[in-house]
Amino acid sequence: MSQSEVPYVCQWATPELAADLIAGRATLAEDANWVQSGAASRAEYVEWANHVCGMACLKMVLTHRDGAAPPLLELVRRSLPYGAYLRDGERIKGLIYAPFVVFVREQFALTAEVRVDLDVHQLPPLLEQHRYFIASVHPSIRQPATQPPARGGHLVLVFAADRHSVTFHNPSGDSFASRQKVTMSLADFGRFFAGRGISIA
Repeated sequence: MSQSEVPYVCQWATPELAADLIAGRATLAEDANWVQSGAASRAEYVEWANHVCGMACLKMVLTHRDGAAPPLLELVRRSLPYGAYLRDGERIKGLIYAPFVVFVREQFALTAEVRVDLDVHQLPPLLEQHRYFIASVHPSIRQPATQPPARGGHLVLVFAADRHSVTFHNPSGDSFASRQKVTMSLADFGRFFAGRGISIA
């Protein structure tokens, strides 16, 4: 497959609901397509759907490589024994990078590496050496004109970069333009980018 054919996966079962979910006009319990997530129940979908941006990135990678991939919640369940997510009372912590790297190596034969302390200008050479980069960004990256209150907290799949820009899929984009093949200048991306992520060969 060519670069342009990296498939898009939304972390929610109905991408068209994204804007309403983000704005609070709809709830996950109202997502009629929840079963497509691989959740065993609507309750499991509601519990996990806001936490699976990293698994959506993984599913894009696997689908690009293999033509198909397990459902998102199946990926979550398979990753739990590795510690890719942790529960803290009612809270879910994750994606946790180091256990995720072991998970994708053992389960899918992917060569992945945790990357930290990156400057945004290191992304173009990184993407020359690695096929994909799962980047930690602030979720408000879907509104690139805004100034984010912090960096990180959400994961997007970067699959192309040059000395001026990066191109990525955002699992929680609230419109087609903010979801698929988003091209953003390095300077703008850098405002949201936490300087860390996971490279995948």
